[in-house]
Amino acid sequence: MTFRKINVVILLLIAVAFLIIVHRNLISLNDFLRSVSSDSHHMGLRPIDFLIEAPQSFEVARTGEEVPVVITAAGERLGALIAAMNSIYSNTKSNVVFHIVTMNDTVDHLKNWLSKTGLKDVKYKIVQFDPQVLEGKIRRNPVESEPLKPLTFARFFLPTFVPNGKKAIYLDDDVIVQGDIQELYNTKLKTGHAVAFSDDCDSASLKGLVRGAGNQYNYIGFLDYKKDSIRKLGMKATTCSFNPGVFVANLTEWKRQNITKQLEKWMELNVAEDLYSRTLAGSITTPPLLIVFYKKHSSIDPMWHVRHLGSTGAGNRYSSRFVKAAKLLHWNGHYKPWGRTSSYTDIWDKWYIPDPTGKFHPVRKHTEDK
Repeated sequence: MTFRKINVVILLLIAVAFLIIVHRNLISLNDFLRSVSSDSHHMGLRPIDFLIEAPQSFEVARTGEEVPVVITAAGERLGALIAAMNSIYSNTKSNVVFHIVTMNDTVDHLKNWLSKTGLKDVKYKIVQFDPQVLEGKIRRNPVESEPLKPLTFARFFLPTFVPNGKKAIYLDDDVIVQGDIQELYNTKLKTGHAVAFSDDCDSASLKGLVRGAGNQYNYIGFLDYKKDSIRKLGMKATTCSFNPGVFVANLTEWKRQNITKQLEKWMELNVAEDLYSRTLAGSITTPPLLIVFYKKHSSIDPMWHVRHLGSTGAGNRYSSRFVKAAKLLHWNGHYKPWGRTSSYTDIWDKWYIPDPTGKFHPVRKHTEDK
């Protein structure tokens, strides 16, 4: 055998020996891993794939275009805001941002309520309303028993609450939203229109209204047509009115047309001339809006403003199927869903979150039996 052949044989033997050693080491490592896995279970540890079993109910960050919703927060009815916000946030995946307009004495209570409940992840901005902007613009009536509520006029100053927004939704606090608020936000406004309302005469809410309601849903129910300033406008007295508790606004167009200044002008003129009707409607916020937006507003889907739930006989007005199908319910009127004698309180209760401070309590007929 030559010297070269001997070297080849030696190299082959070395290679075989190396493979045998590697094989034995792999077997030992596998036995070791099995032992560690078995011991980890005895110690209460779980394999790394526990991530698959992690809870899936976490809040996913909401991104995309912001959907600004402006809503007021009055201290004596703060529970209304909470229920409205909860219903909106729970029924959408859109990037909703609440612009909450309130007074100084409500801010701490509101923050406490939001931070200690299921609404802690909601995006919101608190804007304090200065009632001084209403000086000289509201006619005081000593006969009326209820004091004027400054926040009622917050909707007149909408762009100041969403300064960088191009579009926004305004809602009264006595509403519950059952649809996706993104749908309302996507309402198309006609060119040159700054707002979209739901007209009373075309509203789904008008079905079943008590006969004889008469002028309450026409312009003459809100404005005094005996006054020259009203007659000179040339507005038909029988024109259908609208409820301004829910509307979508094109803020760019609002600012371009200087809508706030127009509204303030008619507020001041009413102080001087008493232009509002006192016969049926009795509203002091609706008349200037009716004047400024006469035949200059777009329409929202009537199912996005099913109202009059707070009026007398509301419980007999709609079928349960109709109320369930409504996208937005509005308890405008004297009877509120957190009060003793309102209709459809069960729907409102579904979205109400109890006050962690214990200051606010809905009033119910049989609270003591619950």
